[in-house]
Amino acid sequence: MNHHKTLSMEEWLAARKQHLQKEKEFTRLRDQLSRERRELPWLKVEKEYTFDGPDGRETLADLFADSSQLIVYHFMYGPDWEEGCATCSFWADNFDGIDVHLRHRDISLIAVSRARLDVLEAYKNRMGWRFKWVSSHDSDFNRDYQVSFTKDEMNKGEMFYNFGVTRFPVEEAPGISVFYKDEDGDIFHTYSCYARGLEMVNGAYHFIDLTPKGREEDALPYTMAWLRRRDQYED
Repeated sequence: MNHHKTLSMEEWLAARKQHLQKEKEFTRLRDQLSRERRELPWLKVEKEYTFDGPDGRETLADLFADSSQLIVYHFMYGPDWEEGCATCSFWADNFDGIDVHLRHRDISLIAVSRARLDVLEAYKNRMGWRFKWVSSHDSDFNRDYQVSFTKDEMNKGEMFYNFGVTRFPVEEAPGISVFYKDEDGDIFHTYSCYARGLEMVNGAYHFIDLTPKGREEDALPYTMAWLRRRDQYED
């Protein structure tokens, strides 16, 4: 970093404007990708799902509240885990405070995990979060949306994740699923994304990407080896 190129104001401005053209091109491509995402076909949800939430037993339809659109963050927290996933906790630190804005765009945002509700509530209180978090402990929901794996799949190292058969180190995986409920109450699965597709909702990473050092993850033993839960950093 101490040997990074420095330029005069005129040269710096020329280099910045040249890069700005690439940023504008990326923005246009992102807008196009978002339009194409909205044009993807939908899949009607025929199965009934129930969840344990702060208001008692709720169906998938209930989770929409007063909105017609629902975003579900699949938070990695297995039934016998002592803590929620550190990476998912990093993502969840970006959720609080945006729900009121989402509601004004006809969107409800929730997190879903297989751990029991009392465990989720205790961890939520520890982290100081306020967003809605429900348990799918007695439901096939996580399995059906490809974020929970069986012991047999783990033993074989063959999990269906991110729309293909792959390996995954633990029995829970992160993801986002989006649903729409029409005026007749029918629910449709409109979109899901996994793995690095989730980066779009992590504002912290986007801030990091603006800095000279960037993520500094290439030399780490694994991506995000630096990460700790917000209450576990040493300083």
